[in-house]
Amino acid sequence: MTLEFSKMHGLGNDFMVIDAINQNVELSAAQVRSLADRHRGVGFDQLLLVEAAATAAADFRYRIYNADGGEVGQCGNGARCFMRFVHDRGLTDKTELCVETQSGLLQLVLEADGRVTVDMGEPRLAPADIPFNAAEQAQTYALKVGDETLEIAALSMGNPHAVMQVDAVDSAPVERLGPLIESYPRFPLRVNVGFMQIIDPEHLRLRVYERGAGETLACGSGACAAVVAGRLRDQLAPRVNVSLTGGDLVVKWAGEGHPVYMTGPATQVYRGQIDL
Repeated sequence: MTLEFSKMHGLGNDFMVIDAINQNVELSAAQVRSLADRHRGVGFDQLLLVEAAATAAADFRYRIYNADGGEVGQCGNGARCFMRFVHDRGLTDKTELCVETQSGLLQLVLEADGRVTVDMGEPRLAPADIPFNAAEQAQTYALKVGDETLEIAALSMGNPHAVMQVDAVDSAPVERLGPLIESYPRFPLRVNVGFMQIIDPEHLRLRVYERGAGETLACGSGACAAVVAGRLRDQLAPRVNVSLTGGDLVVKWAGEGHPVYMTGPATQVYRGQIDL
């Protein structure tokens, strides 16, 4: 089987994107892991499949696989790359799309400057909706990790996130604590882990350890989760510039009952073919 694909990235969070409308694509978890290998495969944080919509309400369907082969429900940087891919490949001429995902419908807008705005939907804060094992909803939760007790916010942006505030992201123990929190037993589906440093109410810095991928240069849903966590504690303004290792995103959230909007770039690196 020969597959045509594009290699893309959103602020360095990189993707293999495949048109599964005009190609027959059947990939096992083992094949996804092989393709994700940065030495023997294409190399990526996530694989994105572009499929025909299953309902009349949507323009396309969008499926996401982590580098470990597991399918997940949401990826903000991937959504921006998805929009640029279908537009640049001539699959649509619309600048506004409704896209089906495992987590529900996603609204995308291609801006005049080439950036993409994603309506990420309302954050889910109830523990059962994250999912996270807790007796009741709270702004923060205590996690006992080894000899440490960590304070985290937990929420879902279509995928689960734990957000921990730190004094400085440059010295944050991402490599040590990231995998421990990712697989913490109270998160039955594992969790993405954000390490957030608030610079001022309109600016934060963030590093993210993604489940199934490790630390990535950027995480769109993680940026949204960090803004929600900070807003709920009255630390952030409605519009926040989020500086990730790979670059900046703009995240807007008016508060509970409103969707989160994320705006940022998406870039094609190259197009190719691979035999499986």
